[in-house]
Amino acid sequence: MYGHRHSCGERRYARHGFGLGGRFGGHQRGGRGGRLGRVFDQGDLRYVLLQLISEQPRHGYELIKAIEEKFGGMYSPSPGIVYPNLNLLEELGYARSEPAAEGTRKLYTITEEGTNYLAANRAAVDAIFARIAEISRAYGGGPAPEIQRATRNLEAALRIRLGKGPLDATQLSRITEALDHAAGEIERS
Repeated sequence: MYGHRHSCGERRYARHGFGLGGRFGGHQRGGRGGRLGRVFDQGDLRYVLLQLISEQPRHGYELIKAIEEKFGGMYSPSPGIVYPNLNLLEELGYARSEPAAEGTRKLYTITEEGTNYLAANRAAVDAIFARIAEISRAYGGGPAPEIQRATRNLEAALRIRLGKGPLDATQLSRITEALDHAAGEIERS
C-alpha cells in the first residue's frame, strides 16, 4: 500500500507501519513507545533535500530543521547524513552551494539539471513526501520538549531514589502521594 517502485522494478515497503517499532534513539526523536527505524530508503533523502532547496535556497541546518518539521518533530536527520548527500547533489550537478554572507555556512540552490531530475522523478518524490506526511499525522506532534524534559527528570528522580534501597511504609506513601498529586494536576490542566 505504501510502497514505491525503484528503478530496478522491485517494490519497497515501509517496515512496521512506516518503519516504526522499538525505542527511539540517536538523532531520532520521539515517544509513544516506538522507535522510528530507518526512515528513508536508499536515495530518498536526496530527493527530499533537492525538493526542499527547489522551494527556496537553504543552508544545511535549515534543511535539517525543515525535515524535522515535516515529520512533526519525530525525526531529525543527523548532519552526518545530510551534508554528504548535499555534497553528492553538488557532484551530480543537481545543486550548487555558495558561501553565505554570515560565515562558513553554505547556501544550497537547485540547478537546471536538478529541476529536470526532480521533474523526471516526480512520482517517487511525491510518494516519499506522502509517507512523511503519513508518519507526521500518525506519530508527530508529541509532547512539547519541556514536558519531555520534566518527564525524564521525574523518571530519573524515581530511579535514583529506588536505587538507594528498599522504601519503608512512610517513604512509599510520600512518593505515591506525590505521584498521584502530579497525575491529578496534569488531568485538571
